[in-house]
Amino acid sequence: MSVCYSSNGTRVVTGSSDNTIRIWDAESGAVVGEHLTGHSHGVKSVAYSPDGQHIISGSSDCTIRIWDAETGALVGNPLNGHIDTVWSVAYSPDGRRIVSGSDDRTIRIWDAETAISVGEHLIGHNRSVKSVAYSPDGQHIISGSDDRTIRIWDAKTGASIGNPLNGHTNSVWSVAYSPDGQRIVSGSDDRTIRIWDAETGASVGEHLIGHNDGVNSVTYSPDGQHIISGSDDCTIRIWDAKTGAPVGNPLHGHTAPVWSVAYSPDGQRIVSGSDDRIIRTWDAETGASVGEHLIEHNEFVKSVAYSPDGQHIISGSDDRTIRIWDAETGASVGNPLDGHTGRVQSVAYSPDGRRIVSGSDDRTLRIWDAETGASVGNPLNGHTDPVRSVAYSPDGRRIVSGSGDRTLRIWDAETGASVGEHLIGHYGGVESVAYSPDGQHIISGSYDCTIRIWDAETGASVGNPLDGHTDWVRSIAYSPDGRRIISGSDDSTIRIWDAETGASVGNPLDGHTGWVWSVAYSPDGRRIISGSGDRTIRIWDAETGASVGDPLKGHTDQVRSVAYSPDGRRIISGSGDRTIKNWDSEVSTEAGKLRE
Repeated sequence: MSVCYSSNGTRVVTGSSDNTIRIWDAESGAVVGEHLTGHSHGVKSVAYSPDGQHIISGSSDCTIRIWDAETGALVGNPLNGHIDTVWSVAYSPDGRRIVSGSDDRTIRIWDAETAISVGEHLIGHNRSVKSVAYSPDGQHIISGSDDRTIRIWDAKTGASIGNPLNGHTNSVWSVAYSPDGQRIVSGSDDRTIRIWDAETGASVGEHLIGHNDGVNSVTYSPDGQHIISGSDDCTIRIWDAKTGAPVGNPLHGHTAPVWSVAYSPDGQRIVSGSDDRIIRTWDAETGASVGEHLIEHNEFVKSVAYSPDGQHIISGSDDRTIRIWDAETGASVGNPLDGHTGRVQSVAYSPDGRRIVSGSDDRTLRIWDAETGASVGNPLNGHTDPVRSVAYSPDGRRIVSGSGDRTLRIWDAETGASVGEHLIGHYGGVESVAYSPDGQHIISGSYDCTIRIWDAETGASVGNPLDGHTDWVRSIAYSPDGRRIISGSDDSTIRIWDAETGASVGNPLDGHTGWVWSVAYSPDGRRIISGSGDRTIRIWDAETGASVGDPLKGHTDQVRSVAYSPDGRRIISGSGDRTIKNWDSEVSTEAGKLRE
């Protein structure tokens, strides 16, 4: 994970092992536009041009790419020349040149306008080049290498200047100039940071000791008074650049090695990127974490749900994992729940909050311990097609599942055993299932455009199918009092039904311009929320069917799942943009973001 601020401090760019580059709003933490795709392997380094108009990236695919920072479009062809991973890229201060360092042991200089290699590649290191940087005046380039040395080069001629800077006893992962160009700082796998005189190459003072593992990234503050470092020990440290003394306590929060750190141009913020796939922002003065960290699933978020006590949120994703989040802070709780071998389509908490159930494209259900994240028992097998929806009975003793195999199955929540025969009646895949509040009935929505009601004890179909939708039924839910059923469909409408008679109540709720993927009642039954392929969430008056307020906008892809918090004060939404958003249900504004 590589991070960098734009020159005006309003944007942060990140590069990731998922082969993509993302741009974020530095103030709100929101993703800006679509992610930048083009590299075929992980992105090791990113940087903004001095004028902020372009972004460069270096990758394990051996190329450097230039992107339009405003549109995200690729500019020209990839810069080819390196024959191994490109670990580091940087612009010259005037923006006319790009320098890159690679596992092929060379440094290359490129014309930023034409993308043509300039001069011969710089040879001198005898192992991988991990970091490169220009001096503030643009006359010199420095490089750090696995050969444990730092080298200084003439930026115009490419000639090596003086002897290598020796002192580190392990790989040098990061190098940077001070803003005045008089000092160089380096971070190494030997767990130390060293400061060097840029003119003479002599070591200045004692090396900075404090990290318990390798140092992956170092940089100076814009005023040159401080140095920050990110380490394999999962912390960021701030140092006094003059004395080398640590400033305050280490910055804790990451749960994996910190690979990249950067100051905002005004020096007030620090941003860090880590192997935990999180980008964090910190107050440079206090060291406090600022706002929500930026984290996302690696693929679509298909399902979200609150715990019964409202303290946690769970999410299921196409990346095959389930994640647990702190509902108040937005922080990820523990590690992802791994086990499914296919996309996770649905997740739900047990009524007592002790268990989580998930349904997946791998045709199984899994039960998890909500406290430890451990898998409980064996996967529940029986469906012959992807499991699209899962739900607990109100007493927590049963689980119901709906599948693309057109059936519903009921399971013993304690033993995982199938209970009775599977429920047959739909002519298309079952997309959504739910228990009635009293546990006596089950409802299901299907690709056959109908909703069915079933006797939860006997499995018998109750009455006729509920007809009215003209396209697939994606989501269904009971009202808290059990008197109404709502359904959302690919016909872009929501319908309300009488749970006793099966009759349609009032007119369809119109407003969405895309498929309605998810619907839910508020805990007091007065409101309905819906999430749609049109990227919005809508709130409706459950009694009149009227739209309440403006649509909730913020997602950049279809909204696949929505839910109210148990107290009704918050709404959560999961989207194809890989994010989970937290909204204030009363004023309909975004209250926070959960991303990975």
